[in-house]
Amino acid sequence: MDWVSWFEAPDYEFARQVLQRGTAALYFIAFLSSLNQFPALLGEHGLLPVPRYVDGHRVLRRPSLFRWKYSDTLLRAVCAAGLAVSLTLVGGLPQLGPPWLPLAAFLALWLLYMSIVNVGQTFYGFGWEMLLLEMGFTVGFLGSDQVPPPRTILVLLVWLLFRLEFGAGMIKIHGGSEWRDLTALYYHHETQPMPGPLSRQAHLLPKAMHRMEVLGNHFAQLVVPFFLFAPQPLATIAAGIVVFTQLWLVGSGNFAWLNWSAIVLAFAAVSDPVAHAVLPFIPQRTNPAAAVPQTPVWWLAVVLAVTVLLLVLSYWPIRNLLSRGQLMNASFNRWQLVNTYGRSAR
Repeated sequence: MDWVSWFEAPDYEFARQVLQRGTAALYFIAFLSSLNQFPALLGEHGLLPVPRYVDGHRVLRRPSLFRWKYSDTLLRAVCAAGLAVSLTLVGGLPQLGPPWLPLAAFLALWLLYMSIVNVGQTFYGFGWEMLLLEMGFTVGFLGSDQVPPPRTILVLLVWLLFRLEFGAGMIKIHGGSEWRDLTALYYHHETQPMPGPLSRQAHLLPKAMHRMEVLGNHFAQLVVPFFLFAPQPLATIAAGIVVFTQLWLVGSGNFAWLNWSAIVLAFAAVSDPVAHAVLPFIPQRTNPAAAVPQTPVWWLAVVLAVTVLLLVLSYWPIRNLLSRGQLMNASFNRWQLVNTYGRSAR
C-alpha cells in the first residue's frame, strides 16, 4: 500500500541502531548506578528510606513496583533484570526478532526504572532521569530489523531533542541576565555542582572565549533545533552541531548522562546516505526500500496509536515553552511521557 510507505524510513537504519543501542547502554549505566548507590541512599537503612516514604503516601501519584512493598533484595532484583534486558538490547538480540520483541524489552526497562525514579525522592529528581524514561518508551516503537524504522517515531524523537535543547535555551533567556549579557561562563565552570577533570581549564579560558561560548550556546539551542526538522542534509548538519556542543559540555563539566542522551537523540535526524558520505565505513544499503519487508498493518496501527498519544500529550509542553513562567524539568502526567526539559538557567 502506497500510503503505508510514507510511514517507512528505510534510509534511517543507522539512526535506529544508534538510538536503540545507545538508549539501552544508558539504561545499563543507570541500573548499575542504582544497584551500587540506591541501598545506601534510599534503602531500608538509607538516608531517605523508601519504606518510610511509601508509608507517608497512602497513594503514590506515580506508578512503582515498590508502592506495595520495598526491600533492598527486591531493589537489587529489579536492577539485575534491568541490566540483563539492557545488555541484550545493546547486543541487538531482541532487534533480530519481530517488532514487538524490542518494544517489550524497552517497555520493561521503562517500567523497571520508573519504579526506581518514582520513589527516588531528592536523589532521582533530575531532568536526566525523566529524559531517560521518555527515551526508553519512545525508542521501543522503532521496531526491529524486520520492519523499516517508522518515520513518525523518528520525528517524535527529534521533537524530544527539540524540547530538550530549545527548552534549555529558553530557560536561560528567561533566567538571569548573565545569559543575556554573555557573562554566564565567567564563573559557570567553577561553580557548577559537578565539575569534571577539565572544568578548571575551561574556567581559565579568556573572557572573550567565554562570551563566544555563550553566543555559540544560544545559536545551538535557540536556532539549530528548528533545522532538525529540515530536509536532508540540513537535518544531519543540525544534528552534528548538537553532537559537537554536547561533547564540549561533556569535556567541560558533568551532567550525568544528560549530554550523552542528547547525543544519542541527535541521530534521529541523521539519514544513512549523509552519514555514509561523512563516515564511509558506515554500511549503506543500495536499495533500502527493497532490503526490508513492508510494515505489517498491525504494527502500523500500534505505531500510529502511540504517535497520536504522544502528539496529544505534547499540548502541555508546547504551552509551557511559550509561557513566560516556563517550568523546567517537569512532567505533566504520571507516566512521565512528553515532559518539559531545560538545564539550569544559572
